[in-house]
Amino acid sequence: MEQISFKWEPQRKVYSVSELNAAIRGMLNRSFADVWISGEISGLKLAPSGHAYFSIKDAEAQVRAVCFRGTLRFLKFRPQDGVAVLARGKVDVFEPRGEYQFLVEWLEPQGLGALQLAFEQLKKKLEAEGLFAAERKRALPRFPQRIGLVTSPAGAVIRDMIHVLSRRWPGVQIRLYPALVQGIGSIEEVVAGLEYFGRGDWAEVVIVGRGGGALEDLWTFNEESVARAIAASKVPVISAVGHETDFTIADFVADLRAPTPSAAAEMAVPNRDDFTDQLKQRTERLGHAIHLVIARGQSRVHQLGIDRPTASLQRRLDRAGQRVDDLELRARDHARRALAARRRALEEVEQRLRRQDLRLHLAEARRRLTAATQRAETLAVARLQTAHRRFSPLPAALAQLSPLRVLDRGYAIVESATGHVVTDAAQVQSGDAIGVRLARGRVQATVD
Repeated sequence: MEQISFKWEPQRKVYSVSELNAAIRGMLNRSFADVWISGEISGLKLAPSGHAYFSIKDAEAQVRAVCFRGTLRFLKFRPQDGVAVLARGKVDVFEPRGEYQFLVEWLEPQGLGALQLAFEQLKKKLEAEGLFAAERKRALPRFPQRIGLVTSPAGAVIRDMIHVLSRRWPGVQIRLYPALVQGIGSIEEVVAGLEYFGRGDWAEVVIVGRGGGALEDLWTFNEESVARAIAASKVPVISAVGHETDFTIADFVADLRAPTPSAAAEMAVPNRDDFTDQLKQRTERLGHAIHLVIARGQSRVHQLGIDRPTASLQRRLDRAGQRVDDLELRARDHARRALAARRRALEEVEQRLRRQDLRLHLAEARRRLTAATQRAETLAVARLQTAHRRFSPLPAALAQLSPLRVLDRGYAIVESATGHVVTDAAQVQSGDAIGVRLARGRVQATVD
């Protein structure tokens, strides 16, 4: 009997290259969707598109990685070759080349914190540009009258600065630009405040700062845009961020760094009491020096026996004293005139304010209305009296002119049948009916 054999072959699954890469990509995405890896950055390249391409390697292997622009811009530091990092992301396949790569979604340095690294990177960059150079620092005005503050309107910092400024230099004008000093929007508001005072001519000194906090809380003042706004300011800037041990990029760029906001207020203005004491001491020293010079001069003149130069010198001193007296009197007179002018201006302002008082306007309007009403009533009465005097004789005159009065004297009015008054005999004919109106009653008649 012939033996029958069966041969079975499995059905083949044929992939295109694109399908294979897509299948591998899906498998990797599912299996490695959220992965942390550690290693060292190598071969960093920043593309014109803003994406960063590099490898993450250890002693024995490496993996290609990419950090897209949208992720890169939110990192607290800039990736550099040789920096040990922790990277979080997912494994993906770049299908056009058939290579797998690591898509970085978060990146932080190992050992050195991201914020500290970003601080050092920006510090080196701005220092290389000369923004920290001592020669570009400007001296503060000795006696400023207008101080601009860029800080939060809430909290103890603003109160302390205003208290110190007002106590040390009474009469100083203070203008606050309220700004957030941490969190979302703080960078833009601090920059806007610096630009506000830098554009105009009002401020003579600007203090920018806030109270103490962690490095993250102070980070607004480590931003490049804030540093460049301080450098671009036309007005000297004092940086007063945090406590004495806190340092920010703003401290290095500013014209003067203060350890605390209160210390910044002390640096911005002199102490009036100290200034008054110094002025008094210098005035006394100057007086002593003048007396000493005069005494020495007198002694030398007497030693030389020259009376005429002594008299001449005395006259010059007397004239100088007279001129000082004259200048003092003129200064006092000028001060009195200025004070009187300001007092007159104040009185004028008070008068204008009183004239603008609504109660005075209402009282004046009520008075004018009452006067107008009285005048109208008087005028109406006068006009009525005049009309009465004009028209009161008219009834008598009309009565005298009435034809009915003529009838009382025996006359009559003849009317035709149509009611027309007959004034001519030719108006009627024999046999016409006529009416005769007498003083009392009427008579019907026929023309004969």
